[in-house]
Amino acid sequence: VQLQASGGGLVQAGGSLRLSCVPSRKIFNINLMSWYRQAPGKQRELVAQITSGGRKRYAEFVQGRFTISRDNADDTLNLQMNNLKPEDTGTYLCEVQSGRFNRAIWGEGTQVTSPA
Repeated sequence: VQLQASGGGLVQAGGSLRLSCVPSRKIFNINLMSWYRQAPGKQRELVAQITSGGRKRYAEFVQGRFTISRDNADDTLNLQMNNLKPEDTGTYLCEVQSGRFNRAIWGEGTQVTSPA
């Protein structure tokens, strides 16, 4: 299974983007779906997660601005990003954990740039 992330781009501060992460085929027994980001020279950090039961968790720095969601029909993972800030710039990656042993699958990432 591969994850294809899309929706990134260049947007002015205060603008919005919607990221999507689409699996190449059905993933069974999904436990957790997540968005991470990585800025140049910085460690990868968790942005948002959604559990199989629909519970959501956000990093403090995106609370109130970003919304994670999942389309249960095709397991597409979305991230609605509003009021973008320059510090949101980075490569956004999606991750899916599934199965009994929480096998992790990573997408290649999509670039988000919000210049100062």
